[in-house]
Amino acid sequence: MGTGIAHAFLASGSTVNLVDIDSTALEASNRRIRAILDEGVDRGKLSEDDARQGMERLGLHQEVSTAIDSRSTKLVIETVSESTKVKVAVSSDADALLAPESIIATNTSALSVTEIAGATKRPDRFIGMHFFNPVHKMKLVELVRGMETSDETVERAHAWVTHIRKSAITVAESPGLTTSRMSALLGNEAMYMLSEGVASAEDIDKAMRGALNHPMGPLELGDLTGWDTRLAVLNYLHQTLGEKYRPCPLMIKLVKAGRLGRKTGCGIYRYDGEERIPNSGIRL
Repeated sequence: MGTGIAHAFLASGSTVNLVDIDSTALEASNRRIRAILDEGVDRGKLSEDDARQGMERLGLHQEVSTAIDSRSTKLVIETVSESTKVKVAVSSDADALLAPESIIATNTSALSVTEIAGATKRPDRFIGMHFFNPVHKMKLVELVRGMETSDETVERAHAWVTHIRKSAITVAESPGLTTSRMSALLGNEAMYMLSEGVASAEDIDKAMRGALNHPMGPLELGDLTGWDTRLAVLNYLHQTLGEKYRPCPLMIKLVKAGRLGRKTGCGIYRYDGEERIPNSGIRL
């Protein structure tokens, strides 16, 4: 997700510092951003000079402290795993380094923006910016108001979304927001259907693409997002909204097996790099 968000801002002329404690993950992001920019050139959406200049504006860092410049950093978007504890730690670190007027955004799909903002000294300048995978193809960003998010912060976030040529909706903080509540139910039901033998993974995904015009099926999407993330969201929704969000046992089993999706090379499907291997869905 961080890779896609970084690309969106680079392609729109911004300078971006991408942070990950894992140098291997940073280099993989660097290669992926270059590939997306090159694809944009091939499709006539970017010039070669724009793509080259975009890469020149990208900085790679393993520490938040080296990535943030209090004089020039206006926005920090946190994209770590769906754990309030981890998000609080990263947001708190960024808060201590930023100028007073700068904004912190959390890319959570379900967790409390208000709770994470409470770990900082700028809850009025803290907002949720929920992007969707793959970021370079998905046009929507959910802007999530915490209890103390100011009108000015919402307006500035809207301006950034416009800057990267996407559209925004503004929602009040609620477990799962709008999209995650619906997507979590759809993905969980697809997993139950697979575990019950109703249809193969390929056919479940094909049904959603062909009949409901979804760009990808719910099992493909889970592999792309990561089943550990999907499970964390469902566990949170189950805790806060009730029994209908109880995770399917097959999803729990996948996560315990380390079959998290594209990032591990295996989830519901198997992958060779970025490419899904045909007819590689789980058979039960």
